[in-house]
Amino acid sequence: MAKDIYHETVKTALIKDGWMITDDPLRLKVGGRMAYVDLGAQKLFAAEKEGRKIAVEVKSFLNPSPVQDLEQALGQYIMYSQVLSKLEPKRLLYLGISQSVFFDFFSEELPQLIIELNHLVQGNCIINSWQPIFKEW
Repeated sequence: MAKDIYHETVKTALIKDGWMITDDPLRLKVGGRMAYVDLGAQKLFAAEKEGRKIAVEVKSFLNPSPVQDLEQALGQYIMYSQVLSKLEPKRLLYLGISQSVFFDFFSEELPQLIIELNHLVQGNCIINSWQPIFKEW
């Protein structure tokens, strides 16, 4: 399975911030199927810190259309968060993106509308993939 180009950067940032990587990728078994939470060039990995567990979906947003990347990221985010709510309800899901994507695209009206309508504001964050900081939506 191919890794997103920022996968190792986000993973390293989490480790530097005191997180222990527990799964790379995080595998979720649903019925007779296995969801690897890794579809193509992105990777989900899990981390644990101070009893808190998270899962991170890393997205690079490198397609010519950031809207297409948003469609894919949102679909994956919704699927993974729903599966996690059943299998590991205490594990929070985060979306790992670059600071430039956060400021250049996620500040626009369309992504903000999608974030609002899907209730992603409450506790769901974006990881800045170059620094170990969490950016709240």
